[in-house]
Amino acid sequence: MNYLIGVTLLWSFSFSLIGVYLAGQVDAYFSVLTRIALAMLVFLPFLQRRWLTPRLVCQLMALGAIQLGIMYLFYYHSFLLLTVPEVLVFTIFTPLYVTLLYDLLAGRFKPTYLWGALLAVAGAAVIRFDGLTERYVLGFLVVQGANLCFAFGQVGYKMLLARQTDPPPQLAIFGCFYLGALVIALPAWWLLGQPHYPTSTGQWGILLWLGVGASGVGYFLWNKGATQVSSGVLAIMNNALIPAGLVVNLLLWNKETDLTRLSLGALLLLTSLWVCQRGQGRPS
Repeated sequence: MNYLIGVTLLWSFSFSLIGVYLAGQVDAYFSVLTRIALAMLVFLPFLQRRWLTPRLVCQLMALGAIQLGIMYLFYYHSFLLLTVPEVLVFTIFTPLYVTLLYDLLAGRFKPTYLWGALLAVAGAAVIRFDGLTERYVLGFLVVQGANLCFAFGQVGYKMLLARQTDPPPQLAIFGCFYLGALVIALPAWWLLGQPHYPTSTGQWGILLWLGVGASGVGYFLWNKGATQVSSGVLAIMNNALIPAGLVVNLLLWNKETDLTRLSLGALLLLTSLWVCQRGQGRPS
């Protein structure tokens, strides 16, 4: 779980950096392509041929294409349909998808984890719900597409590693994950991108950090952490980013935040973690 906590802190800075310095200034598809390409370059040198069977390579590339590539296409398109608060509200359903997908693929059902995920959704809703506009149905569906892709990638990676009879070192295979994401990001930028590139050293520096740090080290440690916790804890940690991101935004950029709602929502998230931890030893 330490990996998930560390990545939560790492990613909590990314939201503000994107919102303040990149959103509306740098083409989103170019940002995605740059982040994925940089992450891939970081991890390609660590690939070890002895572990890269054709089957495993294809499975990792497929997971990367879904969890990063397709997810980003849904996610960035959602901002054309929704306001930022609405996007944040609609991302809170990811824990439910993680829990239900894992139980479905594992052929089991753990109601304790489902209750924990529902508590996490409630906690995130308390923090981020700001009202909705009239035209949000299509935007809601687009965000759910992103949520499902992100959830499926985490669950798929967790189960893929668990089913290996001779588990490979994750650092030796993870570059294939970014190769799969690049297969989606490159043509998406070529077909849909606009010539809006970084215009300052600061913006290039942020993209470098997001690519190497947030997308590179971040996704590797997040997926590695996913293999070491229960599906219930993994589900809840998907919403821990919301209060963490708000705290960073409040401290660094002095954005107005309702501290009462933030505290209440964080308490619900902690309660959901406690529920899932207690449920780990109970039968399905």
